[in-house]
Amino acid sequence: MPFFVQIESNRKFALFWLVVSLAALVASFMLVRRQALKDAEPFWSPPLRRVTQALLPGFFVGFTVGAYHLLREEPSTVWLLALVWIIAYGCALHAAGFFMQRGIKLFGWAFVVGGCGVLLASPSWPHLQTSEAAHYLMGIFFGLLHLGYGVYLYFTEKQRAPS
Repeated sequence: MPFFVQIESNRKFALFWLVVSLAALVASFMLVRRQALKDAEPFWSPPLRRVTQALLPGFFVGFTVGAYHLLREEPSTVWLLALVWIIAYGCALHAAGFFMQRGIKLFGWAFVVGGCGVLLASPSWPHLQTSEAAHYLMGIFFGLLHLGYGVYLYFTEKQRAPS
């Protein structure tokens, strides 16, 4: 759980992570826009449209389940919410991977397999069914895995010649 705030209820957890994801999404689109301007290309290009259309179903599922947790306060199910977000994000990445380099599909599979693995392990390890575990899962999957993928891209992406 974030050390600076106590976020344990479904509503607070959903609100916190939905805001974080919205900030990340806006930052991503700003980076894409900056790159498009730098390359004198249109922002809403056909490739960006195809990738966005591939991502939308998974993102819509994640948003809907998050909104459900915002609107209803039930017994603590934030650990399930985190797993739904992880698996839906993996499915979205895999779908978008059909329009991108091969690594993004494998990255999507890491989210799907990891999320399903935690789900299957949770009956045996009840400490995975807590709000604290949910925060750690979000940090591991959406933080550490993305950092690892960034390192992978740094070493495998072809460097463009300076213009």
